[in-house]
Amino acid sequence: MASLNTVTRSSKIGPEERLAAIAALKEKELDILVVGGGIVGTGSALDAVTRGLRVGMVEARDFSSGTSSRSSKLVHGGIRYLEQLDFRLVREALGERGLLLQRLAPHLVKPVRFLYPLKQRVIERCYIGAGMLLYDLFSYTGGRPPGVPHHRHLSKRQVMNLVPSLANNALIGGITYYDAQVDDARYVSSLARTASFYGAHVASRVRVEGFIKVGQRVVGVNAHDLETDEKFEIRAKQVVNATGVWTDDTQAMVGERGQFKVRASKGVHLVVPRDRFQSKLGLLLRTEKSVLFVIPWGRHWLIGTTDTDWNLDKAHPAATAADIDYILEKVNEVLAVPLTRDDVEGVSAGLRPLLAGESDQTSKLSREHLVAHSVPGLVVVAGGKWTTYRIMAKDAIDAAVSAIDANVPASTTHEVPLLGAEGYQAAWNKRTKIARAFGLHTVRIEHLLNRYGTLTDELLNLIRETPVLSEALPGADDYLAAEVVYATSHEGALHLEDALARRTRISIEAWDRGVSAAPVAARLMAGVLGWSEERIDSEVGNYLKRVAAERESQLQPDDASADRVRLEAPDITEGTADTDRTKKASAKAPANASGPAAAMSQTGR
Repeated sequence: MASLNTVTRSSKIGPEERLAAIAALKEKELDILVVGGGIVGTGSALDAVTRGLRVGMVEARDFSSGTSSRSSKLVHGGIRYLEQLDFRLVREALGERGLLLQRLAPHLVKPVRFLYPLKQRVIERCYIGAGMLLYDLFSYTGGRPPGVPHHRHLSKRQVMNLVPSLANNALIGGITYYDAQVDDARYVSSLARTASFYGAHVASRVRVEGFIKVGQRVVGVNAHDLETDEKFEIRAKQVVNATGVWTDDTQAMVGERGQFKVRASKGVHLVVPRDRFQSKLGLLLRTEKSVLFVIPWGRHWLIGTTDTDWNLDKAHPAATAADIDYILEKVNEVLAVPLTRDDVEGVSAGLRPLLAGESDQTSKLSREHLVAHSVPGLVVVAGGKWTTYRIMAKDAIDAAVSAIDANVPASTTHEVPLLGAEGYQAAWNKRTKIARAFGLHTVRIEHLLNRYGTLTDELLNLIRETPVLSEALPGADDYLAAEVVYATSHEGALHLEDALARRTRISIEAWDRGVSAAPVAARLMAGVLGWSEERIDSEVGNYLKRVAAERESQLQPDDASADRVRLEAPDITEGTADTDRTKKASAKAPANASGPAAAMSQTGR
């Protein structure tokens, strides 16, 4: 009998692994093919492969390049859904929150404490307090402790001690409660790697351009590798459409009318420096339309969100001047010293895939999900919220395997931690010793552990082999050069934008949006992917145009104007890659000190 130890498993999804995955996708019929590499698609791939199925997943752009990298970065039950009496959704989400915090990804999902400022002495405190109590009670219904403390009532004096920058007349007291936060894009890339580790064939920049049908049954897809311009077929017993806001577009390729519609809602978030106001807590603020979060985010605050209908380009939703001014206006209602546009470091705009309904306001549309066999051989999953991705994935794969003539086991993803999670607490306890051994500040090791967990060893090995990789990137002191090399060799980054916008968050955290880091990062990636000088210049040029277009779009008064300006920047499409070099790229390249060292030395660092 073959041993599990004889099966070669790699935690990498670098250039060599991508080529191997595509070769496998073309070679043999899959049990399940997942279309879409966001949080639900990658979750579906992991769910299916850990049931013992032969699984593939393709993503037209980069992993999490859509909604899944532009959320509020919260893993939460949704306080406001209590008011909408959606108790089932809240209970489900709080159960998942506890699972993510304590078992699946303790290195990526962290508790965060929020303040709800009160303005009325008795009625509001009783009303909101009852909701917080229910929230706490629901958090115990998942079969495990919630992983966070209970809510607390505070006097005005206690609140002002914790949040000195609040305006004195903005509150009479407050209630604090806990939820959790996550770097959403980092989580998705880790999820994709975990699915690959268990045997799924995952590939980004592979676009589905049509479905293959035998009679009325879907039996596969027509795929297009945008990096090499190769077109090929992928055959599968069941295809899962997990394309989020693109669900209707994907369904249209089948030639059948879908059973439900997805409506896109735009959410905008601002990033401002942590020193712009003093607070030991995040904030939850009511608005006339929804709620506004002020979320601690490293050395920054993440402030949002808006909730407005969006009918324009789905790949590049644009924030407007009106969006930014609205968020500033709402947060300034409680701050003693108001924020201005000059305080905004970065802006993120994303789209929520909501199930279409009768409401004219997207904030009132359903955050629940639906799964359906729209046509034989094709399962569609849509709606939902980031926190409940695992449940959505389970339901989608349950629907798919119900049509496969096989005794397929039940989902096991509640017991499958992400790569980097096992042993995380032990590594965290040793962080000072690790820092001393590598000559790095303890804060640097904490940063790496909270992004990579126990996989931090792999980055430290890169630094050991090439010490210059321990240097910070220009204009982005929180990130090391090693992280760009690692993003390319291990995490599937194929373009400069992938590294600066998703594997790191330099594009929204740096004052210059990554302009200074771009040339250095491109050369670091070139050492792994074998880029020519022309390709390096092209990648940097495209990224700078993206930054310029985003900045200009954020000065526009309305969605139509902002969309037009944003689309002036070139998109990453087929024909951008050095095809021959990409095919020959070696995942061993990072060990060659000349590439990364040369990239850093050319900056004069």
